[in-house]
Amino acid sequence: MEQYNVTGMSCAACQTRVEKAVSKVPGVTSCAVSLLTNSMGVEGTASPAEIIAAVENAGYGASKKGEKGSTSQSASTAEYEEMLKDKETPVMRRRLVSSVFLLIPLMYFSMGHMMWGWPLPKFFEGNHIAMGLVQLLLTVAVMVINQKFFISGFKSLWHKAPNMDTLVALGSTASFVYSVYALFAMTGAQVQGDMDAVMSYMHEFYFESAAMILTLITVGKMLESISKGKTTDALKSLMKLAPKTAVLLRDGKEVEVGIDQVKKGDHFIVRPGENIPVDGVVLEGTSAVNESALTGESIPVDKEAGDRLSAATLNQSGFLTCEATRVGEDTTLSQIIQMVSDAAATKAPIAKVADKVSGIFVPAVICIALATIVIWLFAGESVGFALARGISVLVISCPCALGLATPVAIMVGNGMGAKHGTMFKTAVSLEKTGKTQIVALDKTGTITSGEPQVTDLVPADGVSEEELLKGAFALEQKSEHPLARAILALAEEKGLAREEVSDFSALPGNGLVAKRNGKELCGGNRALITKKAVLSKQMEEQAAKLSEEGKTPLFFREDGKMLGMIAVADVIKEDSPRAVKELQNMGIRVVMLTGDNERTARAIGAQAGVDEVIAGVLPDGKEAVISRLKEKGKVAMVGDGINDAPALTSADIGIAIGAGTDIAIDAADVVLMKSRLSDVPAAIRLSRATLRNIHENLFWAFIYNIIGIPLAAGVWIPLFGWKLNPMFGAAAMSLSSFCVVTNALRLNLFRMHDASKDKRIKNEIPKEDLNMTTEQGMVKTMTIEGMMCGHCEARVKKTLEAIEGVASAEVSHEKGTAVVTLTAPVSDDVLKTAVEAQDYTVKGIQ
Repeated sequence: MEQYNVTGMSCAACQTRVEKAVSKVPGVTSCAVSLLTNSMGVEGTASPAEIIAAVENAGYGASKKGEKGSTSQSASTAEYEEMLKDKETPVMRRRLVSSVFLLIPLMYFSMGHMMWGWPLPKFFEGNHIAMGLVQLLLTVAVMVINQKFFISGFKSLWHKAPNMDTLVALGSTASFVYSVYALFAMTGAQVQGDMDAVMSYMHEFYFESAAMILTLITVGKMLESISKGKTTDALKSLMKLAPKTAVLLRDGKEVEVGIDQVKKGDHFIVRPGENIPVDGVVLEGTSAVNESALTGESIPVDKEAGDRLSAATLNQSGFLTCEATRVGEDTTLSQIIQMVSDAAATKAPIAKVADKVSGIFVPAVICIALATIVIWLFAGESVGFALARGISVLVISCPCALGLATPVAIMVGNGMGAKHGTMFKTAVSLEKTGKTQIVALDKTGTITSGEPQVTDLVPADGVSEEELLKGAFALEQKSEHPLARAILALAEEKGLAREEVSDFSALPGNGLVAKRNGKELCGGNRALITKKAVLSKQMEEQAAKLSEEGKTPLFFREDGKMLGMIAVADVIKEDSPRAVKELQNMGIRVVMLTGDNERTARAIGAQAGVDEVIAGVLPDGKEAVISRLKEKGKVAMVGDGINDAPALTSADIGIAIGAGTDIAIDAADVVLMKSRLSDVPAAIRLSRATLRNIHENLFWAFIYNIIGIPLAAGVWIPLFGWKLNPMFGAAAMSLSSFCVVTNALRLNLFRMHDASKDKRIKNEIPKEDLNMTTEQGMVKTMTIEGMMCGHCEARVKKTLEAIEGVASAEVSHEKGTAVVTLTAPVSDDVLKTAVEAQDYTVKGIQ
């Protein structure tokens, strides 16, 4: 999406006009204009010159933002800061002060003296023409100060695209022209000596209305601009985080340079209390880094050599030497700023209703105003009375409230999400997330941590847990297997000392063997251990129980003596069960997808509390499952891996765990920077609150005009005598947009992680409709013991795919499974015999 700055827009009608003009350019596939940020996002093959020309021909100005992909982070950030800088409020404030300064004496002459008899200098006593001339001069001065309304309004009218400024300009001009006519008529009556007519014409002056309309609209515009500025506070605060300099290491010396001079591969240093300048990786040093600016997580994260760092995070304690890995617009901070900005430049589907109305709103109001004047004249009322009703219609109508109703809520909601580490890429994703009916969760890395951990220590009789762990630690320290890393992590956490072993060797598909203090130390699966020692009945039962829970039991013995058993599993994240429960309380069905075998999947699913488990899903099969789920309702897919990318794209809403791969993040609509599953219900909660706020804004914008226009036109005068002065109409118009923006700002008070006020949305999907088991006879999941590495995987895969009728086999030694896709019926015995001929044990086939 190419982004442009647009100037000259004042209301929703302007926004609609620009969108229509650009959408007609050949090659443009989509165009979204934001009145809030005065920006435009365009997709297609049209050249920037053609797009800018289309905007200018529509009567507005446009310029292209900085070229995407620039290596200058400071330039990119500076441009965003310039885009969001509140340039309007200071101008409005100066105009307002000047207008009020002139309006006070004007009101004194017109209303203070005429209505309440306030005294005037003797020169004006009985000199009504002089009083009229003073009012005329003061009004002209106010109109010159607020000339922008007239320039924009009549320019838009000339281009056949009238906007809000057109309504203000027409109303003020009509009041002024009629007052000038009354002044000239008064001079004629004065010459003829008709003092009664002179006094009558004094009451026909609407100079104060012409000036008051402009002043009140300026008040509203200033309040609106202040409020609009607050809606982008979250994005502005992100931009302020961007470091301006970095300290590089060049030829052994420290050199401070501008951030735009940092290149990928440069080495830089960060002292305690300084911000990380660009994304990088730690080369030397340890520290605690506060990443709350990006993730919202207040607890600092410990960093050491090899760990990744993100720009704008705060180094709190140690001295770090780092290597730059991503600079400029490639940094995490710049990508977040880009995402928030893109969301502001896109449109939510609900905004289309307001856009359709805005496109015909101003012309319709002008027609209603003219019709009002004509009808009252035919009804026998005076020209002044009829004109006052028409002017009231013009100045009370407010297309701005309609145009701002959606984008201000989207901007505040998106800012709230960014503040808490939840990034909505577009306005569409922010709206659609809250409509989710089914959430499909990938298991590994989403529900679970993605890293195996020790879950149980089961020492043999007469052996302590520490002895068991010491033996396992000594044996596994030379292994690179993921299960070994889990044991090493626990041993290091407990502060156990490393013991050297000799004659270390790995037994593919079985385990490890080494010597410690001259004694043979052995560890691995049941098949290996039972060749060397006899397992007690109690340990056999415990191993079976652990396996049923989805855990992998590893056995250890030393010189024929059993040390015990250690269970390792990819454990579920601490917040996963709570997140699933919150989703269910919101009326959302939760489905877990995994390539694991049915037994392991059911165990993890039971712990997480999901509604449905779909096991044995091949990586390329997740997309098919999502497509079938979409037939049941709106689906959000949550994942983190490369294999999740097609499913994330296929789902109605793709939600990527932030710690996942760049491919998954690119494919998703929503990114959870904290990598917490509890942020999924929080994102849905925020989306629903934002959508609710948009509905409120649209309701008040529509109801304001529905009530205000008939009142201004004088519909209720014959029944109740209700009559609206044009000045009060202008005041109402000036406050309407302010009220809409202020309502949107209430979202800043919304607590997106508070589940206490969740409302259960009725879900029409029967639970039984979610049964998404794989086709019987076409996919089989084999549980295999003995696979220990990638070579084992390749061996089993080759063996299975050599069988006639087997299309493919996805084998995982970590999970102990082989998911076999069949093109023709193949018996379980054939599959089992083939695998066991390779010295592996088949525990089950489903």
